[in-house]
Amino acid sequence: MTIGWSCTASASTETIEEADKLGWRWLLVALRVAGWLLTFAIIIIPHLLLSLVGLRHVVPPPFLGALAWISGVRVHVRGKPRPHALLLGNHVSWMDILTLAGVSRTAFVAQAGLSTHPFLAWLCLQNDTLFITRDKRSTVAEQVDAVREKLGKRRLTIFPESTTNDGTALLPFRSSLLSAVERLPKDIPVQPFALEYEEAAEVCWYGDEPGLDNFRKILARTKPVYLTIHFLDPLEGEELTNRKTMAAAAQAKVAKALRL
Repeated sequence: MTIGWSCTASASTETIEEADKLGWRWLLVALRVAGWLLTFAIIIIPHLLLSLVGLRHVVPPPFLGALAWISGVRVHVRGKPRPHALLLGNHVSWMDILTLAGVSRTAFVAQAGLSTHPFLAWLCLQNDTLFITRDKRSTVAEQVDAVREKLGKRRLTIFPESTTNDGTALLPFRSSLLSAVERLPKDIPVQPFALEYEEAAEVCWYGDEPGLDNFRKILARTKPVYLTIHFLDPLEGEELTNRKTMAAAAQAKVAKALRL
């Protein structure tokens, strides 16, 4: 009888401790969301005023970087992003967008699916996001022209894998959009980058995991998300021969930086 009571008491204690931990994590999520909203409230009026005079690009990058920091992401940068570069690299999480914008002031090429959410689409457009539909071959030429139009105005990031990976391997780099840089001036470098998360398997947004579940998982973490961003040497020489050589060379450089 005493042993049974002891086991019951122990189980009850564990249940209470688990409930306390869960409650603390939800509180952490709420505090971080509140931090996001407060940051948005602080920057929205300056952003709108700057947009009226053609300076819409000034506020979004540091704003996105601030959201990453509030979310618990701690970034270490190796190398430097080149001016006006086309950046090509691996894609692990929605946090990639926040951190890359914060450290390099880049715009992005993103899947058109994001544009179906009005508020999210508005936020993306504030940072000059270019929406594309990769699976429609009939629109590839138009999309290449759109990418070419964006290049040279500011840094532009393409994730050639076209979706996120699990952080432990690379998906094949697709080359279709790189047609846009086959005949561009030499002052627009094609620069690979590698995103190295310390606990990639625990924080990646991959497979069938709903985005909201991953969002809650990241914001509920009590320990930071450590990320090293490697800005690698730009492609040169034969690596720039055509879109396929560019995709292959960029993937090889990223794989080497991540020791894959």
